[in-house]
Amino acid sequence: MTSFLSLGEIMVELAPAQGGLMRQGYAGDTFNTAWYARRLLDDAWTVSYGTVIGEDAVSDAMADFIAAEGVATDALARHPDRTVGLYMISLQNGERSFSYWRGQAAARTLGDDPARLRAMLSGRSYIHFSGITLAILPPEARQSFCDALAEARANGAHVSFDTNLRPRLWESRDAMIAGLTLGASVADTVLPSFDEEETIFPDQSPQDTISRYAKGGATCVVVKNGSGAVQAWSADEGHLEIAPPVVTQVVDSTAAGDSFAAGFLAARATGASLQSATQAASLLASEVIQKRGALAHDLFTDT
Repeated sequence: MTSFLSLGEIMVELAPAQGGLMRQGYAGDTFNTAWYARRLLDDAWTVSYGTVIGEDAVSDAMADFIAAEGVATDALARHPDRTVGLYMISLQNGERSFSYWRGQAAARTLGDDPARLRAMLSGRSYIHFSGITLAILPPEARQSFCDALAEARANGAHVSFDTNLRPRLWESRDAMIAGLTLGASVADTVLPSFDEEETIFPDQSPQDTISRYAKGGATCVVVKNGSGAVQAWSADEGHLEIAPPVVTQVVDSTAAGDSFAAGFLAARATGASLQSATQAASLLASEVIQKRGALAHDLFTDT
């Protein structure tokens, strides 16, 4: 059996509902990717989520939710003195902004115990993490976290990194640049968004972004560019450009990149070409942004 592990933070989500009310759920960028990957990969695969949660009632409910959604909880750790974070989504014309309450989030301790982390990573075929995963860690824990990923990669795991920029989570611009560069250096596949990358790196085009990450050691780079063409490159298949499907109305872009990552990685994990995987990822993301919420359940009601 093959194993897909996504690492990061899952939070209590408050999303807009009718009448000015808020709807409670659970989400987080790398959990969203795990959720979509679980629905795209067949039963020969286990899909797990790795994080640290508390020992309180809301953490118990979160663990139950993860399991009920088909995502394995074998990589969940508990912290006796912390709980889980919370975020609230605000939407305007389909674009989202977030307010966070995560100061006591147990997930911030994910990199504190190298032995525990290595146990989470052991035996995994695919390991996925993001810029948010790194940003929530204390500076001293980022290096040990990435060291463990580099070790897993050396032992045969395919490591993927969604850069997913959230500048407010980082202690400084320099720390963000260093953290993203470090994260990419331990990854086989890097999944950046050009509109984010050009704000902190001297990239003039998506091709510049590909070249920079390729020089850093990645063997596959797929650059999203909003409604523009996706630029993809792999060491064995070269460069290609894929026009995304036309979307007439964006309802909620919350999990666009997360679902793209799942679509791409699931396709590659099951033998798809770079072109086919990029097309599959673009199609899934285009469908997800036409639904409300991070987890588009109704896309999979017949599967």
